[in-house]
Formats: sequence, structure tokens, C-alpha cells
Amino acid sequence: METLKFKTNIKCGGCIAAVTTTLDTLDGVAKWNVDTANPDKILTVESSDGLTSDEVIGALKIKGYHAEKI
Repeated sequence: METLKFKTNIKCGGCIAAVTTTLDTLDGVAKWNVDTANPDKILTVESSDGLTSDEVIGALKIKGYHAEKI
């Protein structure tokens, strides 16, 4: 298992709902969550080996969200 962390603009429950299907169906994602209480809106993705940060960033970009690996 690998943990990837991203600074995002996912800021509310509606935003989380908008990306849920995308992140849930992304190959290699075991689980994920967004800390909306953190000013940087940290997305933590637990993944199997092989999932890249670029894949996560690209999937979120398609949905209209920004993510930056930290």
C-alpha cells in the first residue's frame, strides 16, 4: 500500500460527491478521503502499487478540480 497526498480545491460535501465516482472507480485506489477542515483541503489516497499521482490529478482535472501532490 502506498499513500498519496494532494492539496486540492475540494472544499465541501458537494465537491466530494462530485468526485466520489471518479475516485472510487480509479484503478488502484483502495480508499480515499478529503480533510475539508484543513485549509489546504488535503486529499489522501491509499493505493496499491502502480497508481501514480498524475493519474489522480488527471482524474480530478476532468471533473474540474485542481490537485497538487504534496
